[in-house]
Amino acid sequence: MSPVKRLLLIAAAAALVLTTGLVDPASAHGSAVNPPSRNYGCWKRWGGDFQNPAMATQDPMCWQAWNADSTAMWNWNGLYRENVQGNHQAAIPDGTLCSAGNTGGTRYSALDTPGAWVAQTVPTSFTLRMHDQAQHGADYLLTYVTKPGFNPLTQRLGWGDLQLAGQTGVIPPGGGQTESDPALNGKTYTVNVSAPGRTGRAVLYTIWKASHADQVYYLCSDVIFGGTSSNPSPTPSITVSPSPSPSASPTPPSTPGPGPSTPNPAGACTATYSVTSQWNGGFQADVRVTNGGSAVSGWSVAWSWQDGQQVTQSWGATISTLSNGVTVARNAGYNGALAADGSASFGFIGTSTGTPSAPPLTCTTVA
Repeated sequence: MSPVKRLLLIAAAAALVLTTGLVDPASAHGSAVNPPSRNYGCWKRWGGDFQNPAMATQDPMCWQAWNADSTAMWNWNGLYRENVQGNHQAAIPDGTLCSAGNTGGTRYSALDTPGAWVAQTVPTSFTLRMHDQAQHGADYLLTYVTKPGFNPLTQRLGWGDLQLAGQTGVIPPGGGQTESDPALNGKTYTVNVSAPGRTGRAVLYTIWKASHADQVYYLCSDVIFGGTSSNPSPTPSITVSPSPSPSASPTPPSTPGPGPSTPNPAGACTATYSVTSQWNGGFQADVRVTNGGSAVSGWSVAWSWQDGQQVTQSWGATISTLSNGVTVARNAGYNGALAADGSASFGFIGTSTGTPSAPPLTCTTVA
């Protein structure tokens, strides 16, 4: 790629971030931020430049994750399961621990892939930081480390590979510390981690049981034991072991899905709405747009709220409210062009005063 084309690509990605607000993620839920979880780390390093082809060689595991399903990064704070009832091993099969048992379908599945994930250097005793954007609090936090002999470059994580390295008791809602990073606008909890005698690469596995509901977060963070500071740097440099580069040419992230069993008419599109999570005063929703029988260059989805909801943050689309109260979501720069029967998705965080119902949607395409 020529330097001019590359600069244009980077500029387009930067413009997308500025217009869609993707730099500031959904203010709900949370993740391990230091050492970072796999998808939070990918979002932190590449969220403002996710179309940069340099990711394929500089950060190949993030590259494969972005191309598998970009919403795993935009939704870095939503990797959880509900109604686990404390039986973590029954809820999550071996080999799928980093995706919380493929929660959300295949959204987070790429996080289970073994390989040279960017790893943060840490000492054998350090403090892990877990950020809670919605300030749910915690019934407990458990942090495990992989046992000596486990190879994260070639092995998927299983329950038998883990040993407990740190834990907390109850943390009340609103407890914890305030972060200086404006993207982390909730509270941060800490876990003292101890792995005496350890050296080399390992995976940390943190389980956060939120206190507001039976909602449990499962998070993989990659580390290399051998540092000296008790407070590892929150923004590790990108240093990866050699790994084959993907052979495919860079493509903008999207969230393709199977088309409907009966193709939509040419020029038509449909949109489906689902509430993926809700809490007192707020909710998170996803919308999937499915194109009809002809390729299009753009799309929009319109609806009118029935219960006084309001969108506060979004990703994958630019959302605005018209003077007549109609809410309109227009495609982002990277997911507007759809092939016949192709699909894209966007999501948002909203406020509500009661149970958020699904509004009727009107989907429109641009030829």
